[in-house]
Amino acid sequence: MLRTRRTAALVATATAALAAGGVLAAVAPAQAATALPPHVFAPFVEMWTGDSPATLATQSGATYQTWAFLQAAQKGSCDVYWSGDTSLPVASSSFGGDVTRIRAAGGDVIPSFGGYTADNEGTELADSCTSVDSIAATFEKVVTTYDVTRIDLDIEDNSLTNSAGITRRNQAIKKVQDWAAANGRTVQFQYTLPTTTDGLADSGLAVLRNAVSNGARVDLVNLMTFDYYDGQTHHMADDTKSAAAGLVDQLRDLYPTKSDAQLWGMVGVTEMPGIDDYGAAETFTTADATAVASWATQRGIGFLSFWALQRDNGGCVGQGGSDSCSGISQSTWQFTQTFKGFTSGTTTPTDPTDPTTPPTDPTDPTDPTSPACTAAAWSSSAVYTGGQLVSSAGHTWKAKWWTQGEEPGSSDVWADQGACGGSSPTDPTSPATCTAAAWSSQAAYSGGATVSYGGHRWTAKWWTQGDVPGANSQDVWSDAGTC
Repeated sequence: MLRTRRTAALVATATAALAAGGVLAAVAPAQAATALPPHVFAPFVEMWTGDSPATLATQSGATYQTWAFLQAAQKGSCDVYWSGDTSLPVASSSFGGDVTRIRAAGGDVIPSFGGYTADNEGTELADSCTSVDSIAATFEKVVTTYDVTRIDLDIEDNSLTNSAGITRRNQAIKKVQDWAAANGRTVQFQYTLPTTTDGLADSGLAVLRNAVSNGARVDLVNLMTFDYYDGQTHHMADDTKSAAAGLVDQLRDLYPTKSDAQLWGMVGVTEMPGIDDYGAAETFTTADATAVASWATQRGIGFLSFWALQRDNGGCVGQGGSDSCSGISQSTWQFTQTFKGFTSGTTTPTDPTDPTTPPTDPTDPTDPTSPACTAAAWSSSAVYTGGQLVSSAGHTWKAKWWTQGEEPGSSDVWADQGACGGSSPTDPTSPATCTAAAWSSQAAYSGGATVSYGGHRWTAKWWTQGDVPGANSQDVWSDAGTC
């Protein structure tokens, strides 16, 4: 359970630490140049402890962080504060200096709303505030104050059963997304939800169904892969993998037009290093961290995190559920060092006004002057290492790092090496160029539509969007031969 601990002593400590660090000065944060990387490690930071997040970033190497939590000071209010502390409003005077320092180091922050305490006390924003417009305005204030491009919504406990709050929250998300589109901003929303070892429980899934019904785009679903409380002995790394696979199956039903690579890109996992709140039967070890980091990279999930950065040390061996240490023998920042290499890729903000319009290609793959596509055709099942070349959709692509299942042109793992035509290296008798338009993962195609992809021409059997020709489970595309 992601939680907030609020006491008078902690508030006093936080205020003193902020004043000592000069963060209370009215410092406007630097502009966030782009959206977050498509694969980002951003551990949760306990914002009520008095620690400077920027100092923690320098000490640990965690330059991307998720800040927990923003919540109302009292039930019924529409105003949020850091940790519900009225001395820490949404203002540059509260942690603005930390935002500036973290961005200067090449990182960024994700403000998180909610958490177990807020969800239990009714101070989670959408549970507390009954005005959708006010909720949306509060989200927008956080975005403009700290110039962030993603908001996390930690929804658990009573917030999972507050149907009115769930609807208000998703309606507010939709309003913010419309506002962002009208103002040229990138704003992503991710839900952090409890999970079973097989995917979301019905209560968490209902939150996503409600988002779909209200037209709210959910960019990422972050599973809390700990605190299962099911009386079983767990292998935490294996349980993370099975929970994520179950989530992908659930997302496939909610977003049937998305490819598997896109669905895995919507997945996030948050671990709890060491002994979690349940006890020793749920212990996430340093070996588990290594296994999860490798799996997360191979699967291409979008978000990796843990609760919380201040726990990443071995100062209380044998103690479970501590806010300040993991309860296992480890070196300080060991989990951070294992996970931080997961952050990869760059993101260019996309035009949110028409997600179904395929991007235009400034080059013409049918141009007879284009060089031949000499690289082997990309395959969704093949594993590629950094530097490897493939041909796809009339272009040659170069892998930046290890990848599998991420189609060229829809993922930043592939660098476009330019248009190509001519015969495939595996079929020298094929026509010189693919004259059909290149397949796009964003375009919608009706039955009979013809595209080129992977050095072949394909015909759609029925309506489709996001199904990769030659790699889709529904057998949507008919192979019309090489080109």
